Amino acid sequence: MTLIRPIIAVVGRPNVGKSTLFNRLVGRRQALVRDTPGVTRDRLYGRVAFERWQATAIDTGGFDPSSEEPLIEGVRRQVLTAVEEADLVLFVIDVREGVTALDLEIAAILRKSGRPVVLAANKVDSAAQEDTLGDLYRLGFGAPVPVSAEHGRGVAEMIELLRERCPAPPTPTERPATPVHIAVVGRPNVGKSSLVNAMVGAERVLVHEAPGTTRDSVDTTLVYEGRTYVLVDTAGIRRKGRVHEPLEKLAVVMALKSLERCQVALVVVDSSEGIAAQDAHIAGYANEAGRAAVIVVNKWDLVPRGLIRKAEVVDQIRERLPFLDYAPVCFTSATESQGIPELFDTIDQVAVEARRRIPSHAVLEAMRTAIARRPASVRGASLTIQAASQVAVGPPTFALHVNRPGDVHFSYERYLVKSLRHAFGLSGSPIRLSLRKATTPRARARGLRR
Repeated sequence: MTLIRPIIAVVGRPNVGKSTLFNRLVGRRQALVRDTPGVTRDRLYGRVAFERWQATAIDTGGFDPSSEEPLIEGVRRQVLTAVEEADLVLFVIDVREGVTALDLEIAAILRKSGRPVVLAANKVDSAAQEDTLGDLYRLGFGAPVPVSAEHGRGVAEMIELLRERCPAPPTPTERPATPVHIAVVGRPNVGKSSLVNAMVGAERVLVHEAPGTTRDSVDTTLVYEGRTYVLVDTAGIRRKGRVHEPLEKLAVVMALKSLERCQVALVVVDSSEGIAAQDAHIAGYANEAGRAAVIVVNKWDLVPRGLIRKAEVVDQIRERLPFLDYAPVCFTSATESQGIPELFDTIDQVAVEARRRIPSHAVLEAMRTAIARRPASVRGASLTIQAASQVAVGPPTFALHVNRPGDVHFSYERYLVKSLRHAFGLSGSPIRLSLRKATTPRARARGLRR
């Protein structure tokens, strides 16, 4: 049976020690830590292992629900997405500062989310400080757990409580039942083959080779921790002007063909070179193919420590690849086999999200809420929605029956797509929208008489 890990989101206001506590949970210095607020911006995933129990932890940026600054607003969206994904929330408070107005505001949002919450009172370095915990009860999450993330005090007891409070794992059917086909794409020399080798050579992996079904090369089938994958290592995709040899042209065509038959595309970029124009072209191919995508920042070991932060790289990726803003970012070093477990976890998450189905009533409610929040006028008439439903998966595709589908501006379509993502997550997958003409009462009556 496949191991399915519960997901724990670590949230709190800026500079309460979330990343330090996250590093304690995953057992290594994965999240960047500084004594200034705002260091963590994007979501960062890590694996928690305690005795025979495992979970996935998500480190998040400092949460400020009231700020209208664009950067803080982006962090807020990342935090809300993490809470939506999570089975349990670890709410971190700085006991030295006590309960602030921002803590109370975050607590209210967490209560509305419906997720179970464990309250961590951080920076309790001695037993004497535990006398100050009484004020934390007014947050409404029961007894706080005193911990010192910096010194490790109380962390083991906190993990035991997290294990007890995590809901029972979902049924194994929520994992992809069939092998997940993964296309590894990117420019030449970004480390695609090395990444495939690192994934194949990871611990607890069984490998065999099988001929590809639509091309003459060989795919690699592997089983990692009970889950089956098929890796398709592709040729480096050059700019059209640089492709001259017939065999090289064929290799590029086959690389693009691999996107058509995969479920997840790993778009590999070279961290030592930054995001090039050709990276954007290749990412565009994955987006146009409608495939779930993960952006893999490879060769992270070649970047000198302290030269650039992961958050800054993520910001650059979001700026250069705005059409792929739904794709999570993983940092790897193929030659050092770093980041491989987290990459497999992310592949699993996006593969499941790409096949997830949303009930029609939930889709309709989300769209009505979005239109009410930001009404649209099309040729002098208000946009109204009659029905909404999900009509396909991989990628998730939604049909909306509206009064004037041909007159809806593309920018408003983007707004509706973002509203669907905010409501349902669907991390890693592009969302397709099909606007259709709403039927009139007379037309519906004619249809019934037939």
